[in-house]
This record gives sequence, structure tokens and C-alpha cells, in this order.
Amino acid sequence: MEFSKLLKLEAVKVLTSASSKKRLMQDIGDLVHVAYGLDADLVVEALNTRESLGPTGVGHGVALPHARVAGLDEVVGAFVLLDKPIDFSSIDRQPVDIAFALFAPEDAGVEHLKALALVSRTLRDPAICSKLRANHDAATLYTILTEERTAQAA
Repeated sequence: MEFSKLLKLEAVKVLTSASSKKRLMQDIGDLVHVAYGLDADLVVEALNTRESLGPTGVGHGVALPHARVAGLDEVVGAFVLLDKPIDFSSIDRQPVDIAFALFAPEDAGVEHLKALALVSRTLRDPAICSKLRANHDAATLYTILTEERTAQAA
């Protein structure tokens, strides 16, 4: 699994307007609607349903919201960098400024887990997170995410 297969440039965005977790989920829904044609309301509902099981804020300012969504035939992702960190009920109680959302088909098995592991491993790397936080251009963020994984896989 590679980031370039998981993420489109159109699914990378810097947000200046997200003031809450609820607003972030709506922004992610809108982003994946534009990038992948998914129903934004369905995506938001799926994310909120998953969040109700336990928060997906993994610490160090990073959240990995994820959900299974009807109508998908492959795992896809969306990356959001927030100008202002928001409360996400993270395990370390730190506000979140990096969110990588994953969406999988309803019947996805190991591919969903592989994608989640890839994203988690990548965003646990403080050097990568520092590079992401230092850039506010979607194309640059996309390049950082896709090049880092290719470089480390080689």
C-alpha cells in the first residue's frame, strides 16, 4: 500500500475555518465529496458513528478519523491541515491540527487495516509532521506525504 494510491491531490486541504470537531467532520465530508464523489452527508454520518465508539485522536496533534462507506470499491483518504488546532478528545488531550481521514468499502478487510497502519506509522514520525505543519500549500503537503512513503519503502 502506498500513499499515492490512497490519496488524491484534490483530497488535500488546509483549513482555516474548522473551529470544532463537528465542523472538521463536515469539512472532511465536503472534501471527499469533491475528490471522490462520495455523499458528504453519508460520510459525515459514518465518521460520527465511528467517533461515537471512541475518539480517533491518536495524540501529538494527530487524528485518524475513519469509516466504512457504502459505494466505495477501494480505500481512499483525505488529508487536512488545520490553521488553528481544535479539541478532538485525543488520548493525550492535546488539540489536533493534522487529520488524515480514511474511507473503506463496507466489505473491506485487510486493505483497510493496511491503509490505517501506513497512515498511523507515517504520522507518528515527528519529522514528517513537522514538515507538514511548516507547509500550507496543498500540493506541497501531497508531495510530502507521497514522497516520504515511497522513499521509506525503498
